[in-house]
Amino acid sequence: MIEIRNHALERLRAGELSLGVGLRQARTVDIGKAMKTAGLDWLFIDMEHNAMDVDMAVQISIAAQDAGITPIVRVPGFQHFHATRVLDGGAQGIVVPHVDDPETAAQMVSNVRYPPLGHRSVTGALPQLDFVSHPMAETAEAVNRETLLVLMLETPTAIANADAIAAVPGVDALLIGTSDLTMEMGIPGQFDHPDVIAAYETTIAACRRHGKHPGMGGVYDPAVMQRYISMGARLILSGNDFSFLMAGARSAALAVRSML
Repeated sequence: MIEIRNHALERLRAGELSLGVGLRQARTVDIGKAMKTAGLDWLFIDMEHNAMDVDMAVQISIAAQDAGITPIVRVPGFQHFHATRVLDGGAQGIVVPHVDDPETAAQMVSNVRYPPLGHRSVTGALPQLDFVSHPMAETAEAVNRETLLVLMLETPTAIANADAIAAVPGVDALLIGTSDLTMEMGIPGQFDHPDVIAAYETTIAACRRHGKHPGMGGVYDPAVMQRYISMGARLILSGNDFSFLMAGARSAALAVRSML
């Protein structure tokens, strides 16, 4: 059997926390190694709220594989080429934003998975296989198994459809985009509001029923994070490079200014 290491998936399959970091500022391939050393499991390479192009995303992805941290790309939309180009270039997972219904979920599976699970087009010389050629059937099975497909639920409609979305074969994880969800609910930024708690309860229960991994994004207050992790969230977006940079820079500036 072909062996592909997907460190984010390994953590999830073991029932552990799988910690990701959003890439907003990073434009060099050493970011993967740096974040691996920091203790993170996956890169959230953001092509929705970012000017990063495909070329930079796949360069970061290839370097991340060798560093031992999983490169996952958030695509900007539902067209098949958004996902397949970065997967062919080296990404080991796809995050799809704004998934509201099982029909969209099924289309994303079709885009991302090789037959018989989906209809992704076959290419040769994949970076995930170190550019080694293998029989086509073995390649398809291995890549399907180790490619992480994450769907983001960001509206009350998506939460209401969580069970149907989680039931779609080929989906690995449902990640609540809590910032957009609170906006859509009319309670912006109220991440511990009872309606948000109920949304997490609904989504986590759906994931448990269908063997999927529940995820959390947009929540960075430790006490609120602890609540949702205790409830069962495991795929955790724990911050982004910009917020980490600003926190470190602000702390250093305050410390030095206080010396006079």
